[in-house]
Amino acid sequence: MKRPSPFNGMRHIALVVEKFEECEAFYTDIMGMDVLRRANENLVYLTCGNDNLSLGRAKTQRICSPTSVDHFGFIVNSKKELQEWYEFMKARGVTLLDEPHDHSDGARSFHCKDPEGHVIQPLYHPVVSHQTFI
Repeated sequence: MKRPSPFNGMRHIALVVEKFEECEAFYTDIMGMDVLRRANENLVYLTCGNDNLSLGRAKTQRICSPTSVDHFGFIVNSKKELQEWYEFMKARGVTLLDEPHDHSDGARSFHCKDPEGHVIQPLYHPVVSHQTFI
């Protein structure tokens, strides 16, 4: 069987969080995401415009993948924007894990944590950063 046409990228991630309100505030107030849709008091969908982050309130028992995620990234358009994000997050008291640094492939990034402890990588990448999506 022939493989179908390639995927058009990965632009959805769903997190189950204990600190639901704090995480929603972090992703809207700090990361600048908009509420796309509030399904109910336990589930909200956020977006930067070309993606979708789902936050689900953890119940007494989590139903999720048994594997862990090391980190996930948010793409910026330039190294200058990456530095501005670093300085903004530092001023807002976000937990920063490192400073902006260059990668061998021409990318540049740093790492921070959301209120639940998920590691986020704001990232400039010379190939991915300049792609536009409908």
